[in-house]
Amino acid sequence: MNKKTKKILYLVGAVILILLGYKGVDLKNSFYKSAYNDELPTPQTSVDEGKHYQSTGKESLLDVRLPERLDNQTVRYKAITVYFNKYYRVPNCVAYELTNTMTSMADSRDAENRANYKFERDHDVKGCPDWWDYKESGYTRGHMAPAMDMRWDKTAMSQCFLMTNICPQLDEMNDGEWRHVEEAVHKWSRTAGRLIVFTGPIFSNNMKRIGKHQDIAVPERFFKVIYSPGQNRAIAFVMENKKMANSWTNYATTIDKVEALTGYDFLASLEDKVENVIESKENIKDWPKYYPNR
Repeated sequence: MNKKTKKILYLVGAVILILLGYKGVDLKNSFYKSAYNDELPTPQTSVDEGKHYQSTGKESLLDVRLPERLDNQTVRYKAITVYFNKYYRVPNCVAYELTNTMTSMADSRDAENRANYKFERDHDVKGCPDWWDYKESGYTRGHMAPAMDMRWDKTAMSQCFLMTNICPQLDEMNDGEWRHVEEAVHKWSRTAGRLIVFTGPIFSNNMKRIGKHQDIAVPERFFKVIYSPGQNRAIAFVMENKKMANSWTNYATTIDKVEALTGYDFLASLEDKVENVIESKENIKDWPKYYPNR
């Protein structure tokens, strides 16, 4: 191969890499929009396994209907939607979309390093605490939308460290079986292609309080709801805010159970027939097995 041919091939390769780079940027900037644009001209009428169900109305898959009595400010960040409670000073719920492409980017060498990010107060949200409100409280700053799922983008990573996404969690819970659930969801997104995830506290009477003014509620339990539109599957988990005695799989439950505990309505944008079926199933065996490193 002569020098001229090598030069031509080099230039062609460079052009291809540039084009792929622009395509990657476009994809990256469009990921977080898709969950807000789920509309079907004709509602689905069956619940066949593997069928892709989307929103049938103006609501998105990330929308959660909360009880009217519950204080709430809905904040839509780039990659997460936070339903924040200024009286408890923690989120009611945090929702986000996780695609297999996001996960691949989050696991790549070029992904964002969480060591470069710090917890910050969102001054635009009433009741949002400061990072130092948790100091010497005995509780960790627990991400509702985990940092591991946001490493694909600088803005997404930065915003998941805002205190609107944080709840007080005991380290034995946060770094124990709860973390294993988060890791399983991260892995599941690779095979599912796309997941819709809801996470939050379960409020109760007489909750413990922390903070300078003792006004940050410490939930006794937490939930995580996962919906896979591509497989028409859903599953949920409920864990107490303490060290769990059993493996994370033992805490699997139905979305119906979480809705009964919280009063929330998840996946309300789906047709009722579809929603009712998938929210009543506890199908941990239908999800890929995940064995965490302990």
